[in-house]
Amino acid sequence: MDRITILIADDDPEIAELIALHLEKEGYRPIKAADGQEAVAVVKSRHIDLAILDIMMPGLDGYEVTRQIRGQYLFPVIFLSAKTSDLDKITGLVIGADDYMTKPFNPMELVARVNAQLRRSMLLSPTSAANVRQVEAGGLMVDPDRHSVTLYGNPVKLTPKEFDILYLLAANPRQVFSADHIFQQVWGDAYYEGGNTVMVHIRTLRKKLGEEPDRWIKTIWGVGYIFNG
Repeated sequence: MDRITILIADDDPEIAELIALHLEKEGYRPIKAADGQEAVAVVKSRHIDLAILDIMMPGLDGYEVTRQIRGQYLFPVIFLSAKTSDLDKITGLVIGADDYMTKPFNPMELVARVNAQLRRSMLLSPTSAANVRQVEAGGLMVDPDRHSVTLYGNPVKLTPKEFDILYLLAANPRQVFSADHIFQQVWGDAYYEGGNTVMVHIRTLRKKLGEEPDRWIKTIWGVGYIFNG
């Protein structure tokens, strides 16, 4: 069985080597990239299961790398950054990252987060077909098998987290989810600014789905969100 391949993109070779050594001990195959352009080239030429991206890289930064790959590749992305503000973390998650760690960091904690993200992406423990189902409602189709969304037959381009939020709500149409509950379900973590991250994701999700704001995702004020199919 092929080893899981993890891209490490960081312009600091010592940090990249430190991460690579810890990942190799865990049984993963690390591939290093020294900047954003090289990272994009690796993604396009190799099969990657997860990427660890430094945000502040020369040329293309981690944000731009994520923007370029997210339209086609759905593997988990973990940001590393010296930026520690909540706004920076929210920005990273909204752009399409699955996790965000600040520097300096504990390599063992990073490995634990890698393991958690791989489990969540079903690379290590695939969900059986019986547990996933296609959702259709009022012209909207959400297909978890193909990880695709169509609206009146037209494809809707979503980030992985936007898709996960939509599927969570659509697959449970009678359940109201608080913002914190959505964050815990989709990101698999408890983070005190998680509610703000969810609100930003739902705002962009509504724009992509078009029509009036509450057509597909209805806000229950003071409680949370519910699918309005």
